Amino acid sequence: QVQLVESGGGSVQAGGSLRLSCAGSGYTSDMYHMGWFRQAPGKERERVGNIYTGTGSIYYADSVKGRFTISQDNAKNILFLQMNSLKPEDTAIYYCAWGRFGFNGVLFERDVDYWGQGTQVTVSS
Repeated sequence: QVQLVESGGGSVQAGGSLRLSCAGSGYTSDMYHMGWFRQAPGKERERVGNIYTGTGSIYYADSVKGRFTISQDNAKNILFLQMNSLKPEDTAIYYCAWGRFGFNGVLFERDVDYWGQGTQVTVSS
């Protein structure tokens, strides 16, 4: 059973930075997709980005490209989301996600097998 535990959420002013962490356990495959989604109040959950360990490629949603960076500490099975130049519209609950399969390396919501509990990120103007 895969388990994902997020940490690092909080409140920050616009233009600031936060780093989220997701500690993963219980998976034995070397090839999988692991990433981040977010859900703002009153909106549908949307993809932020993911890594596909089969190639090491990382994919970002256009809304965060150039501001957010995904990285992974393989030895500790921890996925990071470094968020810079934060905007009020980045306010959401951020979820770590894991999926055995994706589409061309991208992890879409339909392909997520396991979710973390979520962590709140609030950006004030």
